Amino acid sequence: EVQLVESGGGLVQTGGSLRLSCAAAGFSFDDYAIGWFRQAPGKEREGVSCITSDGSTTYADSVKGRFTISSDHAKSTVYLQMNSLKPEDTAVYYCNLDLTPIGYVYWGQGTQVTVSS
Repeated sequence: EVQLVESGGGLVQTGGSLRLSCAAAGFSFDDYAIGWFRQAPGKEREGVSCITSDGSTTYADSVKGRFTISSDHAKSTVYLQMNSLKPEDTAVYYCNLDLTPIGYVYWGQGTQVTVSS
């Protein structure tokens, strides 16, 4: 059974940093890409970053240069390091498997990130 559990969110001031963790179980990191998403109040869920099985990474333009995605196979965990945070980064953050062509289906509770002015 696939399980993805997000943690590490919190309340920070503008310019601060947070490191989110996505603990995974039930699948092989060698077989799937994993993406980070976020959803702000009243907004649609949007893609933030993705890391593929070979380690390639992509970022939304809005976070490029500030966020870094990484993975630790030994710990079955994917991370999202967030620096220079802005109020517009405030959202619930989720991680999920890329099950193309089915899509992202294993949505969990996410972790809340709040950036104050």
